[in-house]
Amino acid sequence: MDQAKEMTKLALAALADKKGEDVRVIDIREVSVLADYFIIASGNNPNQVQAMTDHVEEQLGKAGCHCRQIEGYHSANWILMDYGDIIVHVFCKEDRLFYDLERIWRDGKTMEAADFQ
Repeated sequence: MDQAKEMTKLALAALADKKGEDVRVIDIREVSVLADYFIIASGNNPNQVQAMTDHVEEQLGKAGCHCRQIEGYHSANWILMDYGDIIVHVFCKEDRLFYDLERIWRDGKTMEAADFQ
């Protein structure tokens, strides 16, 4: 399994551990040079969004993958975690609906968690 897929698998497991909701993966390899995969997840409140982010960072860090940049942590409405090959977006539900990344990146291929087992 390539590094981006392995990172995605770890991030998905970490989000599930913290009860992330409506978790989606979009394969953007053919439509962008930003990353290979976008992972999008929702939390119910800012505390859960931060806990999800902290757990992703901890689990990927244990695997030797370090976040290049984290944006939005303090407000916790939309936290973006840039790992190079993957970008993790963790939203409060209302903000996710407002920004609608799935629509913006609809040219990418939506994948299932099972694709990363």
